[in-house]
Amino acid sequence: MRRCSWSEINEKMRTYHDEEWGVPVFDDTKQFEFLTLEVMQCGLSWNTVLQKREIIRAAFEDFAIDTIAAYDECDINRILAINGMIRSPRKIKAVIANAGAVRQVQQAFGTFSEYLWHFTQGNVVTYKEHEEGRIPPKNKLSERIAKDLKRRGFTYVGPVTIYSHLQACGIINDHSKECFRRAVLTKNRKPVRVNDE
Repeated sequence: MRRCSWSEINEKMRTYHDEEWGVPVFDDTKQFEFLTLEVMQCGLSWNTVLQKREIIRAAFEDFAIDTIAAYDECDINRILAINGMIRSPRKIKAVIANAGAVRQVQQAFGTFSEYLWHFTQGNVVTYKEHEEGRIPPKNKLSERIAKDLKRRGFTYVGPVTIYSHLQACGIINDHSKECFRRAVLTKNRKPVRVNDE
């Protein structure tokens, strides 16, 4: 069984690849979880974040958006003191700010998920060039979304971080042609194939 090569590091990476990466997400809590993990990953490897995922989940109370939006300095200090946590005050403050920004997006669009999916008109996107293994760290879609997110008060959401988020939540399907998950994910939801931007 062939997988995307990046996932063959350890069991957690394989499980994440096989069960989550690239599966279309329509739940706001899950979208926020994935975005939070991407924020925490900045400057680190994805494997590091996956190994600490349950610590991050506990620190941010199962990624409860309303709860996190109300965090104060005491919560920041509590999180920083957690054993094994990624100790970055800037990242923790970014997650809190992003929770508040998600709430504002929900008021404007109904859900955070609807807001993200409206950039592709609800379609999963694949890029012809990416099928040949030429996957960029960012593209015009992620740049457009990152710019709009920043305008809405989100932080730590540059185009590289957002490109990774779009891959994770299934808005962009970047599973390789040889990967068994590509066929699974396109079976009932045909992606829109476009030229790379």
